[in-house]
Amino acid sequence: MSSLQIEILPVLNDNYMYLLRDPATGVVGVVDPPVAGPVLERLAELDWRGKQGEIDWILSTHHHPDHTAGNLELKERTGCQVAGPAAERERIPGIDVALSEGDLFSLGERAARIFDTPGHTAGHISYWFDDSQALFCADTLFALGCGRLFEGSAEQMWLSLQKLLALPNETLVYCGHEYTLSNARFATSIDPDNSALAARAAEVEKRRQAGEPTVPSRLGEEKATNPFLRPFDEGIRSRLGMQEADDAEVFGEIRRRKDEA
Repeated sequence: MSSLQIEILPVLNDNYMYLLRDPATGVVGVVDPPVAGPVLERLAELDWRGKQGEIDWILSTHHHPDHTAGNLELKERTGCQVAGPAAERERIPGIDVALSEGDLFSLGERAARIFDTPGHTAGHISYWFDDSQALFCADTLFALGCGRLFEGSAEQMWLSLQKLLALPNETLVYCGHEYTLSNARFATSIDPDNSALAARAAEVEKRRQAGEPTVPSRLGEEKATNPFLRPFDEGIRSRLGMQEADDAEVFGEIRRRKDEA
């Protein structure tokens, strides 16, 4: 079985949306479109056309406009359907299918398992296509970072991240923004003795200087270098003076310091 075809599409200042195609059926989707025009233009360049029109599905992860503002125009122009979080169904433009923890979402013959990943927003969800080892987690987990806690608590976000930590190391992480350079600089201040992090930070610098995206990353790489996934690390805990704190408290302190950086 061929893997899901995935096209990275940068948009706005630092957003990423993703075009998806199931090669077995030709079904086409887009993850978190803040605009419509660039989606349709890129689909035409790729010569991708869905079963019902240019696009069959919009996959929304959360309600923020920089992830949903293109929904209604795309729906009007293509007749596509919109899937999104059940907990935010009143805030997802054009939603047709409401999804929550444990649901399976089918894009043609490809099935994504849904995780509730609150923290950034109260109802944020993530899509994991296990047969393609592809995770679309938007503003929950970033390369070398995580989302700000606009609507949730540190405890909620840490629980959400633990769900993602349980996925295979080979999982490709497709996040919602190109924040990796600033994340790398912050991460090295929190975890300066991590040689894998130092090497990754240097690679991130090179890629951004060349104008290249730093997504997707591998989940195994995140587990080894992303301080937001490592609040249990003794070196990090010692540096923060939080040797006796629980993991959620350490995570919350790392998030607080990033917010103030």
